[in-house]
Amino acid sequence: MDGGGDSSSPASYIRLVQHLIEKCICYNMNKEECMETLEKHANIKPVITSTVWKELEKENSEFFATYKKCPGEESVQNKSSSSQEAAGSKSSGGDDD
Repeated sequence: MDGGGDSSSPASYIRLVQHLIEKCICYNMNKEECMETLEKHANIKPVITSTVWKELEKENSEFFATYKKCPGEESVQNKSSSSQEAAGSKSSGGDDD
């Protein structure tokens, strides 16, 4: 039995892409942002990400319907702004000395 090739099988690659897409979803990325991110940071072709994303949408249609309705981009931007403001207030607090 030749089990050594399993780690590079197409199924394991698809599972990896699925896992990375799920990570992108945790960061409230849309499909295009996810495709761009995975291409840049994981060297995964956008067509692969798009195909796996579409399959996930088919399997989890209710989740994606809700996910698309959520203003995810705004919440990510707000988190980013808040952390920048917090960083700014920390640095201004040190100037009082």
